[in-house]
Amino acid sequence: MSRFLISAILAIASILFAGAALSQSESGAEQLRQFVRNSKTAEGDFVQQQLRAPKANEPQDKGLKVLRQTQGHFVFQRPGRFIWETQKPYEQKLIADGKQLILWDKDLNQATFRPAGQALASTPAAILFGETSLDQHFDLVEGDERLGMKWVSLTPKKDPNAKNKNDLPYTKISIGMTNGLPKALELTDGLGSVVLVTLDKIQLNVNLPANRFTFTPPAGVEVLRLN
Repeated sequence: MSRFLISAILAIASILFAGAALSQSESGAEQLRQFVRNSKTAEGDFVQQQLRAPKANEPQDKGLKVLRQTQGHFVFQRPGRFIWETQKPYEQKLIADGKQLILWDKDLNQATFRPAGQALASTPAAILFGETSLDQHFDLVEGDERLGMKWVSLTPKKDPNAKNKNDLPYTKISIGMTNGLPKALELTDGLGSVVLVTLDKIQLNVNLPANRFTFTPPAGVEVLRLN
């Protein structure tokens, strides 16, 4: 899994905590603020597509080209715990248990562990998993209405004291809101690649067992621990 795709998943993880649904008459930005403020747990399905613009020698009238598509199931618990489970076309899990980030690849028979703080630091997940306000770290800009959703752009606020000016691997984050729920998310990197995620069957504030985010590598699995 590429660094960009992992970062995309972490960014998605950062917003998937739901409270009570709001009226669609609310602005997209206000729906998103309420969603993050009231979030506890969430569970649902996803389809994730990696897209790119057509090259010069390709037809220009067919829009973005789908390079890769995966689908699966997600579970989140605030703060800092989630499972992003890809089920098709391969089986893979990205798990955050609050202390570490684990990538389990069934085909490779490999589990990779790394500190969660380090892995999440360059993504919105580090901010949005916590208790702080979105507006402390992002400018929320109202976008247009399309596909039945109100779109909101998240622009990281500039920190003059930050040591790394370009930590984020994507240049644009857009979230499509419907009735208080995020139903789609677009992430664009500096090369113009786009990750589009659509969400479905979202269940809000579900009860989760204490061990839901515990992962024990199966016997015989290659385990890599990165510091």
